[in-house]
Amino acid sequence: MADRIAVFEQMLAAEPDNTMVMFGLAKEYEKAGDHEKVIELLETYLNNADDEGNAYGTLARAYAASGQREKAIDTYRRGIEVSMANGHPSMANDYRMTLDLEFED
Repeated sequence: MADRIAVFEQMLAAEPDNTMVMFGLAKEYEKAGDHEKVIELLETYLNNADDEGNAYGTLARAYAASGQREKAIDTYRRGIEVSMANGHPSMANDYRMTLDLEFED
């Protein structure tokens, strides 16, 4: 896994605005359990990319894992909006279910 991360990091260094590489690297960081790097990278990614909803779920899970409950909730809600706007109702439903099951007050 470290090798994959190193490759993605090199690719991103060569093309810092490449959103596909950003997302791929964020997924590798997620697999490695490096939530802070996932958060940092996906915040940048979402400021630069037209995401259809998937990044919001990854970012929300990273926020939740790092103890940032309110940011996780807000990110899931934004993910629902973006998923629906891009024709991905099943993704939006997954996010709603996660909110209901894991973040119910």
